[in-house]
Amino acid sequence: MNQICVEPRSLNGTVSMPPSKSAAHRAIICAALAKGKSVLRPVTLSNDILATIRCMKALGAEISLEGDKLTVDGTNTFSCQNVTLDCGESGSTLRFLIPLAAAGGVSAVFTGHGKLPERPIGVLTDCLPQHGTQCLTEGGLPLRIDGALKSGTFSVAGHISSQFITGLLLSLPLLKGDSEIVLTSPAQSVGYIDMTIDVMKDFGVNVTATPDGWHIAGNQHYQPRTYTIEGDWSQAAFFMTAAALGGRITIDNLNPDSKQGDKACMEIYARFGAKISVNEQGHITIEHDQLKGIPIYAADIPDMVPALAVTAAFCEGTTVITGAERLRIKECDRLAAMRDGLSRLGADIRETEDGLIINGVRKLRGGFAEGYNDHRIVMSLAVASVGASGNITLSDMESINKSYPDFFNDIQKLGGKAYVIMG
Repeated sequence: MNQICVEPRSLNGTVSMPPSKSAAHRAIICAALAKGKSVLRPVTLSNDILATIRCMKALGAEISLEGDKLTVDGTNTFSCQNVTLDCGESGSTLRFLIPLAAAGGVSAVFTGHGKLPERPIGVLTDCLPQHGTQCLTEGGLPLRIDGALKSGTFSVAGHISSQFITGLLLSLPLLKGDSEIVLTSPAQSVGYIDMTIDVMKDFGVNVTATPDGWHIAGNQHYQPRTYTIEGDWSQAAFFMTAAALGGRITIDNLNPDSKQGDKACMEIYARFGAKISVNEQGHITIEHDQLKGIPIYAADIPDMVPALAVTAAFCEGTTVITGAERLRIKECDRLAAMRDGLSRLGADIRETEDGLIINGVRKLRGGFAEGYNDHRIVMSLAVASVGASGNITLSDMESINKSYPDFFNDIQKLGGKAYVIMG
């Protein structure tokens, strides 16, 4: 892969976030389950979204893109009954579609790339065979499923990933009988489960919360509709970091009332000491101010940790991040990657079993850091350049295509300078 070199410049101006990847995954799937045409916009074709589109088309949905408008016709979804579903590197695609294909009675082989074949799927391979679906795997991918899923009570651990719960929520309404999801441990990233339920409701399917999970009535039908996908809060953290370190950035397309769990980053940056304001149009402005270290419990916002760690590196005092052990099984071990990258740039940082301890310094130095083929590592270390004394060079720049292909273009629109070093 090519390298990217980012110069130390403050970022100022207005920027729009790409459409929420989390919302787009869910909307594409719900639209592909509806008998008729839906129109979704805006849609950006990151690699993860391409994976979900590719898999839903393999299941029989008709999907086309014109500009930023995605048209989805689910009339023939599940018409293909023996398929290979290539999920790329997208954990959401994989974990959402395993129970969905089972609910459609599809015989499917799931494949993936990068670290995806090693990421956990045991929550599903344990519970689906109890409800009529065979799961053949040697511990990861490839995974083959056979046999139509049957309704009933699904006992699920909630602490591993909310994506398993979302996959079941999307799928169980398609079954003839009613079902229950019963949590055997507390759910994490609950905001993303709430988002799933909201998107399902928008497409005509309802879920009822229970004291220990959810009740899902069977024989429901997704309805086609026109759907607007909101801006992505998970990407906003990189620009909040950049502004907090030395600039003023307005983000003009985030929903302050969003169910995205990563919306919590706005409150965390305020606790760091950054100035944050929201105008009548909902535009959010972040400005640099004196920053201080804070405790952060990250169980519900693990994807925020790389950007938060960069901010913490410049804070006065100590930041302790806990509850982030799931980061060790993402595209890379993100705790180790951030410790490595920030250490190379002069930060005082160490790993714990479930997080990071970061003592702030006045300035980072320039230098080279590994991107670990992980979009969030590359984007986080790139914005560390705002507070660095020299250029920061990162490997694996193409990894941003997983979620935010225009990231470096947006950096430059805000006054930054980044250029490619051909590999």
